[in-house]
Amino acid sequence: MDPILWNSASDLAASIRRKDISPVELMDVVVDAIELRNPSLNAIIFHDFDGARSRAVEAESAIALGRDVGPLHGIPTLIKDLFDFKPGWPATFGGIPSLQDFRTNVFCPFAERVEAAGAIIVGKTNSPVMGFRGVCDNPLFGATRNPFDVTRNSGGSSGGSAAAVADGIVPFAEGTDGGGSIRIPSAWCGTFGFQPSFGRVPFVVRPNALGNTMPFLYEGPIARSVQDAVLVLNSLSGRDARDPFSYDSSPLELVGNGFKGLRVGYTRDYGTFPIDSNIAETFDDAMGELRGQGVSLTEIRTPLPYSQQDLSDLWCRQIMMSNVATIETFLSSGVDLLEDNAGVLPDVYVDWVETVRMKSVADILSDYNMRTEIIDYFNRIFNEVDILLTPTVAANPVLNSPTKGMTFGPSEINGVGVDPSIGWCMTYFTNFTGHAAASVPLGLQDGLPVGMQVMGGRYGDKDVMRFSAAFERFMPWDEIYRIPAHRDLSA
Repeated sequence: MDPILWNSASDLAASIRRKDISPVELMDVVVDAIELRNPSLNAIIFHDFDGARSRAVEAESAIALGRDVGPLHGIPTLIKDLFDFKPGWPATFGGIPSLQDFRTNVFCPFAERVEAAGAIIVGKTNSPVMGFRGVCDNPLFGATRNPFDVTRNSGGSSGGSAAAVADGIVPFAEGTDGGGSIRIPSAWCGTFGFQPSFGRVPFVVRPNALGNTMPFLYEGPIARSVQDAVLVLNSLSGRDARDPFSYDSSPLELVGNGFKGLRVGYTRDYGTFPIDSNIAETFDDAMGELRGQGVSLTEIRTPLPYSQQDLSDLWCRQIMMSNVATIETFLSSGVDLLEDNAGVLPDVYVDWVETVRMKSVADILSDYNMRTEIIDYFNRIFNEVDILLTPTVAANPVLNSPTKGMTFGPSEINGVGVDPSIGWCMTYFTNFTGHAAASVPLGLQDGLPVGMQVMGGRYGDKDVMRFSAAFERFMPWDEIYRIPAHRDLSA
């Protein structure tokens, strides 16, 4: 690989402004990398090389003319193929076959804002149908392969984005998060994924402007460093009148005072999750390392108020409300996604659609009461700590199915049954509560990445970024990328 592919977005942006490298040269390297590396990865399902090269020429001209440029000027990036749009580009909503040729004429906020900051969007990345799984596979494009072991899955739903970043193709990419979709693939692919507090980055939904509350939906960066995530997040943040929950916020800055003064809590399992032994061991080792650095850790011993099975069912009912809204929007325009894709969409997805369509008002209110109890649970925790650490997920990357669209997470861990769609993920609580969270790499177990979730209080983005940056300095993870850098491209 061209070594420049492993440079950070921050360094690349500075090099472009100094004219050490031109946007055109950088784009050529990225296009070559996509053509060489993506066939064995299946992370990028659409690209517009001509459009990207044209924008790179414009970016180079702006530098030559001495114009003021944005913080991401000339940096290639990717957006996700889900609820993520760029005019004229396909939008299959996670590989739904009947939408293969569907196009939109709108921008999602991520695409709109990173382009305004100077980034150049090269293409779209793979995701599961409607984002309804913690893995990345669908009947149209198939599974995204993990760059650390291409027989295994990248995680989802932003799996194509995390795989492309971990593989060195782009320095950052878009993630969206309805149940952990930024953090789950970051854990499995060894990237840093940041899910901001609800409203910090706008999420525009139409025709229902309140649709990003069922549950809370987020956009955020997936990158290889905390510094790059901060750079991108600051370009994304700020109020947008189309999102009534968005708000203005001060730019985040990385400060050098490390862990000092942060009250840190931790729990391995919330008292209810079965955890793979490799992940538990790696997490416990990390807690020991932090104690050795003088970090005062408080173990959270109060279990969640519901079992992990009840909680994952709650998430499925909540997220499916957003899914049903999308299905109904297509129906109103004469497109029946369920009928047009009969026998192709996963049975579990269709079953949850029908379950949620039959819910009564009393059922919906009961679910919101459960969600309120979870909000209260975490508020009590964050009265005592500033940061809560957990494993990001409870299982290692699964093997990809040979059948397109049929890869699922584990249905059992340590003999305990879990929902294979989301029950092995410890991420979706922030989608109930609105808290900020990130996944940081802990290193490798048997050659596969392990992630730690760093959760902050409501509007606790600064604390999450500060802890994550201190952790990156203390336990740097950049060395793990030697594995994808030298992987077999013929696989």
